[in-house]
Amino acid sequence: MPEGDSVHRLAARLRQVDGAVVLRGELRGGDAAGRSLAGRRILGHDTHGKHLLTRFDDGTTLHTHLRMQGSWTLTAAGRRLPVHAARDARVRMAFDDGRTLWGLSLPVVEHVATADVPRVLAHLGPDLLHDPFDAADAADRLAARPDRAVRAALLDQRNVAGLGNLWVNELCFLRGAHPDTPVDRVDVDALLVLARRMLLHSATVPAAYQVTTGRTRRGERHWVVGRAGRPCLRCGTAVVARDDVERVGSPPRRVWWCPRCQPVVR
Repeated sequence: MPEGDSVHRLAARLRQVDGAVVLRGELRGGDAAGRSLAGRRILGHDTHGKHLLTRFDDGTTLHTHLRMQGSWTLTAAGRRLPVHAARDARVRMAFDDGRTLWGLSLPVVEHVATADVPRVLAHLGPDLLHDPFDAADAADRLAARPDRAVRAALLDQRNVAGLGNLWVNELCFLRGAHPDTPVDRVDVDALLVLARRMLLHSATVPAAYQVTTGRTRRGERHWVVGRAGRPCLRCGTAVVARDDVERVGSPPRRVWWCPRCQPVVR
């Protein structure tokens, strides 16, 4: 599933169509399927965690979420999508300059009044990539369930928005916290500071995208993710993995950790 840095980069890429007028287009998914988008000008693209917001000049906003399968692609003037890909389009926007923007296999497609966007996103915690980031609010939300496993708490978008499975596993390693450690046994403030710094770096530095070790060699980009049975890059102990104890979202996710660098808290 794309994480907050992925969607942040996507929004930056889609800003190349900001200011364009939709000549032809419609929604092909969601409750408003069939609604025409023609005549609207795109004002801009924003994000909140893993959610993408496309703002129009008529006071409406298109709210979409990629989840596991969604994507966006832009075709140049005179170019077309393959027929099989076009069948998966849930949003189509053909612009006055000949380009066409396609939202493919999007599981969430909502067209709402821009004034209603805060209500649509009200269930989400503070976004790590927003400036300012409300760290105090995020810390309070995490502390509300002090006995919850830190990994599950960080994956819960109601606490803090933008972290997915890759980042949470890597953050736990870097803070030396076993993924099952209760929230009240970790330094939440330090964890959030590190999470924001790493996510910002990944979102804004081209060569750093989802590289947590600083190494770009194959098999060395991550400290623990995808390294089950392989030696820890810090201490040499074999990294272990299992499926979720507490499922957060669907489908089930993998958990990785180094038994020596991230000992179980007893």
